[in-house]
Amino acid sequence: MVIEKLKKIIQESHNIVFFGGAGCSCESGIPDFRSSNGLYSKKLNRNFTPEQAVSHTFFMKYPEEFYDFYKKHLIYPNAKPNDCHIALAKLEEMGKLKAVVTQNIDGLHQAAGSKKVYELHGSVLRNYCMKCHAFYDADYVMEADDVPKCEKCGGTVKPDVVLYEEGLDDQVISGAIHAIAQADTLIIGGTSLVVYPAAGLIDYFKGKQLILINKSTTSADQRANLVINEDIAWVMKEVMTQLEQDNLNKK
Repeated sequence: MVIEKLKKIIQESHNIVFFGGAGCSCESGIPDFRSSNGLYSKKLNRNFTPEQAVSHTFFMKYPEEFYDFYKKHLIYPNAKPNDCHIALAKLEEMGKLKAVVTQNIDGLHQAAGSKKVYELHGSVLRNYCMKCHAFYDADYVMEADDVPKCEKCGGTVKPDVVLYEEGLDDQVISGAIHAIAQADTLIIGGTSLVVYPAAGLIDYFKGKQLILINKSTTSADQRANLVINEDIAWVMKEVMTQLEQDNLNKK
C-alpha cells in the first residue's frame, strides 16, 4: 500500500530531490562509521571515539592514527551501488529526479549513473595535497604505508572529506539549498536527521510532498506526507519495478 502511494506521488511530481544518508549505502556493505568502537591507539595509550578520530584536530595532531581509522572505517573500495542508488539514477534519467543531496562520502550515487549530486560531506574518491593541491585518488591513499605524501612537493595528502570541526563547502550548500527549495517533492531516505548542519537543509523545502523512508523514526516524521519505516534499498527497488511496469503497460 505505501509503495503504491509513493509510486503515485512520483508519477505526479515533476521536480523531485532526494536527500540521503548512511542508510542508503548499508546494502552496499558500508556501515555507518559511528557504529565502530572508535580507535585505540597503543602509541598514545588512549581510546578515541569515532567522532574524535575523524576530527580536524585529530587529523592535524595524529595523522598516522587518523589514517589508520580512516582506511578501516571510511573507505570501501569494493562497494558497488545498490538498488537505492540505481533507482535514483533511473528516476533522474526519466526526468523526474532533479538532484541528489547526500551526506555520504562513498561516490556510489555517481557510480550508479546519477549526474546531479551534491556531496555535503565530500568524497573519499578525491584527495589533495595540503601544500600544492595536487590531486590523488582513493587507491593512492589506500596503498600508502601510513600517511600519504605528495609525490610533487612532499606535503601531506588530505581527503576531500568534511571532518568534524570543519565547515561545509559554500558552493555545495548553496546548490543543495537551491535544489531543495525548487523541488515539488522531497524524498528523505536512509538518514535519522541528527547530523547538522546537513539535516537543517530540509527546512528549505516548500513543496507539496515530503516523503520519509527510514528504518527508525526521525524528527521530521510529523511533517511528512508519507512515512515508510522500511529499508530504503528495498523500497526504491519496489517502487521502480512498479513504475517501469506501468510505463510498459502504457506502450
